Amino acid sequence: MHAEPTTIDDQRVDDLLRLMTLEEKVGSLLVARVVCGADGTLWEGADGESPFGFHPTTELVRDRHVTHLTLMNPAPVADLARWGSAVRALAADTRLGIPVSVAADPVHGRVRNAQVAMSGGGFTVLPEPIGLAATRDPELVREIAGMIGSELRAAGLHIALHPMADLATEPRWARVAGTFGEDPQLAGELVAAYVVGLQDSGVAATVKHFPGGGPQRGGEDAHFERGAHTVYPGGRFEDHLAPFAAAVHAGVVRVMPGYAAPLGLDYAEVGFAFERRIITGLLRERLGFDGVVVTDFNIVHGMRLPRLGLELPVRAWGMLDADPVERVARLFDAGVDQLGGEDDPEPVLAAIERGLVPVERIDESVRRVLREKERLGLLSDAADRVAAVEDVAERIAVPAHRALARRAQSASIVALQGAAMEIAPTTRVYVEGIDARVLDGRALVVDAPEEADVAVLRIVAPYEAAEGLLEQGFHGGSLEFPSAEIARIAAIAATVPTVVDVFLERAAVLTPLAALPIVLLGTFGVDDDVLWDAVSGRAAVTGRLPFDLPRSMSAVIDSREDVPFDTADPLFRCGAGLVWSSV
Repeated sequence: MHAEPTTIDDQRVDDLLRLMTLEEKVGSLLVARVVCGADGTLWEGADGESPFGFHPTTELVRDRHVTHLTLMNPAPVADLARWGSAVRALAADTRLGIPVSVAADPVHGRVRNAQVAMSGGGFTVLPEPIGLAATRDPELVREIAGMIGSELRAAGLHIALHPMADLATEPRWARVAGTFGEDPQLAGELVAAYVVGLQDSGVAATVKHFPGGGPQRGGEDAHFERGAHTVYPGGRFEDHLAPFAAAVHAGVVRVMPGYAAPLGLDYAEVGFAFERRIITGLLRERLGFDGVVVTDFNIVHGMRLPRLGLELPVRAWGMLDADPVERVARLFDAGVDQLGGEDDPEPVLAAIERGLVPVERIDESVRRVLREKERLGLLSDAADRVAAVEDVAERIAVPAHRALARRAQSASIVALQGAAMEIAPTTRVYVEGIDARVLDGRALVVDAPEEADVAVLRIVAPYEAAEGLLEQGFHGGSLEFPSAEIARIAAIAATVPTVVDVFLERAAVLTPLAALPIVLLGTFGVDDDVLWDAVSGRAAVTGRLPFDLPRSMSAVIDSREDVPFDTADPLFRCGAGLVWSSV
């Protein structure tokens, strides 16, 4: 599987490169954060500063020569269309008229965390990528990614900051939901399919977090210093590299290295993006990648959140003692092309002035980003694929897209024990975590288990609540349910036949639940009505687990972070799942 090649006019790229000033070249290597203003206006700031410390859009594009923006708020799609039109007009009015490429984190799922994903805005709602892995269907994944790409492009977005090719070998890690599971081969097949689908739709895919962010020491996330390292106690580095090799073979045009600094490998203990043997030696020379390497955000500078009174430290693990100019020099020497989340050209200009980064090296990266713009059709006279404001409703979340999403949701549901229930419109049901309005005409909702014929509970995999504004969005820590929650569910199950659906954003310890006389399901982001069709037997259930479900937390603690399927005697194996036929 390989994305369709796009003809690139290298002469047009080289001609444009020759016309650019040094400041314009440097600006094109910054990927600045922006927000869409109210009603789709360009955010121009109050006193020159946003609540998140971002600079006004006009200043970024016109004065700092930035040609790559990352959208940080899930604005309604109609607003995005208006905003994108304003951005295009702003770029067209610059000296060379270089179009702006707009990037975004995932916007089609349910997990919302301003650090890693957004939800809402009117895009078609899909299961999380881990749910796509539960379908084990590369062709479906390719079709889904193509739909995602068509919606992004219609909204004026050109670059997807996904997929994640990381392996879910560390169950405690807070970002398992964004992966394609624990199996290196399956993850590679699905990542490749996703890349092809996105890029065939005209969107640049960004595979991350090279060369594999899954084996986080103790399950801590690399956004925070306590998660600064990946570890390889089982010596399985190549397993984690394999899905990235599949993405490169499929033609991915962008790669984002991870924040983490590896321990136990023959590399310097610095963040992956700073290591030449990782970026140039491994990615470019061994795997043959010739596209754009963009850093994860804020590894040159930290970020201020002035109205919240917060200042986030720089995520330059292993390089904290270096100054921004030294970090920039090390990044470009390693083989990086663009600086994610950075909007200040001064450290790059200073590195050039000091002789730490040759201009020829800058030209090499600028040529790569211009070739990508050419590949996306932004440098040609061809019409963009963005929808006019009045046409957005005809291009995004249309019936065909919603039907495809529903098919993917249904195919991702995993039945772990029990069977579908016989539920008629007259069946009395007690529900938790389900919008009762969805059941109008499907069942009679009652207020207490004692009044019901059936109980259906939707719960979320456990996690340890973290302190701090940003940490709260990362669901890490223990995978065990509190004993009080198990006792509460057991009491309901003793009263009425009970179905429990667990949103498996991570591999929860379900051992106490599996011991109860209940129907047990695992899902990864499905609508209430889709779940109801499965529970009531109206839709077949065919999904299979994309990771092992551990029997206990002690088994997780004793396992090795980098080794797939390493928890002792798992409760359910990767690939487990009962098949329920529809009635």
